[in-house]
Amino acid sequence: MNQTRSNTLFIAEVAVFTALAYLLDFVAGIVSLRIWPQGGSISIAMVPIFLIAYRWGIKGGLLTGFLLGFLQFILGFSQVYTIVQGIIDYFIAFTVVGSAGIFASAIKKAINEQNNGKWMAYVISGVFLGSALRYICHVISGIAFFGEYAPKGQPVAIYSLLYNGTYMLPNFIISAIITIVLISALPKKMILQKSL
Repeated sequence: MNQTRSNTLFIAEVAVFTALAYLLDFVAGIVSLRIWPQGGSISIAMVPIFLIAYRWGIKGGLLTGFLLGFLQFILGFSQVYTIVQGIIDYFIAFTVVGSAGIFASAIKKAINEQNNGKWMAYVISGVFLGSALRYICHVISGIAFFGEYAPKGQPVAIYSLLYNGTYMLPNFIISAIITIVLISALPKKMILQKSL
């Protein structure tokens, strides 16, 4: 595939998967139980980021995550109390999800070797990395900007760890399962795209 066509395909896929991630997050926000008053939901919005990260590598993952955070920020589907909090909770938190792309070449190699256990382990590792980095961003934001909501006598850091963990742990588990199911179902050439 020539470089121009590859770049065009990259841009198109990032745009489509960013829109899909935004739509999934939007639907999750509508149907969520509103358990998290300061923000947060159980959503599969990270799945498109992981798929792009595994298909195109870290560059594709970071860009898709950044664009998702950007859309959430500018389209009003975010809970922004201060600019810095908004940047941490949306721009940075979703961008770092794309760091799962560091496992792209290992996943592709394991798929080529038809080693299902190995590529699944790498997929889970990438989902864990992206989810953990996003979780850290939300915890930092929670400590810095939402300490007033901590129950009296509870350290703010503990409150933020627990609050953000209640939705990020399910997000990690659900995203890992769905990503594995989708990669298993897709034609393998879809994932074996050469990274930019």
